[in-house]
Amino acid sequence: MNILKAIYIFIVAITMSTALTSCEKMIEVDDPINQITREQVFADVNTANAALDNLYMELQANSMFGRRLGALLGTYTDDLDAHFPPSSSSMDNLNVYFNQVIPSNSEVLSLWNNAYKEIYVANAIISGVDETTSISIADKRRIKGEALLIRTMIYFQLQRLFGDIPYTISTDYQENKMLSRMGSTEFYLKLQEDIGSAVDLLEDNYRNAERIYLNKKAAQLVQANIYLTLGKFQAAEEACRTILANAIYNIQQDVSKVFKKNGNHIIWQLKPLIANQAVPETGIYYFSSAPPPAHSLSINLVNTFEEVDLRKQQWITKVKGNGVSFYRNDKYKNYATNADEYSVVMRLEEVYFVLSEALANQDKIIEAGSFINMIRVRSGLSPISNNLDKNAFIAELLKEKRREFFAEQGLRFFDLKRNSRLQELTAIKPNWQQFHQFWPLPQNEMQLNPNLKPQNQGY
Repeated sequence: MNILKAIYIFIVAITMSTALTSCEKMIEVDDPINQITREQVFADVNTANAALDNLYMELQANSMFGRRLGALLGTYTDDLDAHFPPSSSSMDNLNVYFNQVIPSNSEVLSLWNNAYKEIYVANAIISGVDETTSISIADKRRIKGEALLIRTMIYFQLQRLFGDIPYTISTDYQENKMLSRMGSTEFYLKLQEDIGSAVDLLEDNYRNAERIYLNKKAAQLVQANIYLTLGKFQAAEEACRTILANAIYNIQQDVSKVFKKNGNHIIWQLKPLIANQAVPETGIYYFSSAPPPAHSLSINLVNTFEEVDLRKQQWITKVKGNGVSFYRNDKYKNYATNADEYSVVMRLEEVYFVLSEALANQDKIIEAGSFINMIRVRSGLSPISNNLDKNAFIAELLKEKRREFFAEQGLRFFDLKRNSRLQELTAIKPNWQQFHQFWPLPQNEMQLNPNLKPQNQGY
């Protein structure tokens, strides 16, 4: 986590430029300037907003909520095949695909470092608005709530990927660089406290009609997922019902428009950094000739769809080459100019699935099925049977959720893990081992901070 001392320089740099400044250059600035920068940034709501806005830019460019985690965990599980030609620059991606991740994997290191950089930025924004007297109470609540939610979302993803990880709310670099890992019980207590605070601080109304900023309902969806992970099924149900009660959200009935930016089903999305630029997902999934240069959908995934499934018709494209068929992830359609697509991170359909799983785990199978059937009927399919027991129903739910959310936010991995079903991957992933439920901590970070030891089991 040596990257973390960049924080205040990061904030002031991005408020004065539309481009993100490199972390190495930021580190070169002396501490006295850091303190002046901090006071300047939080002396005015406009500069404080600019710091927060550029944290969102960082999320689009480098975070787990852009294109990266969906592709990495899609290949790590069974949604995606990887076709990178073997080279020094591609081997770490291929090793994720082959379930041969090692502590020196550069993709793991990059994900870890970017996550903790973003956490540090969020912490600086939170402490900055807490200490300022120059911003209204309403603005302080909003800015703090969004930064706190971003921090919670990142911590939640990191814990599910790496297991015990460091948790900090500090902006003291010397303190942070020697942090120890926090046990999961204590970690989740802090996470529940943090997400509860974010829910309390945020409002339902969006501060931009395009839903590119987080709001209370986004916080409640994160809260529902945390409760679901902890087995607090009634609390997860209540959080989901609160979201569904809000009239500004409606399921998108037209499958071809699910990834268009103007839908009322969208809870949160990331805007491309350049106007009319294609979303980053197209850069890793699009191919027009075979074999693909990077990723294709796995045959295992494609074969789970019925031919009449509108999602197969709208979101998957077959590309043939030399008599071999490959399948392209076609959720996003604009590969050149782009006027109507943003990267959708949270959408109402996920609320339906979280609620359905929470209900099923309370043995409310018929009601749980009603929410899955809303997705199935919209997709041109017949309703799911009402005569399934809990285990059979959850198995069907996970299959349906896979078809709905393939290559999105790593949901396939997290769903299998939460339901103790990761071993199912052994059927098509010959290298899969039980300890792969966690990734190794980056070797570089463990060398810099011995307090991170021991390494995760198996690595």
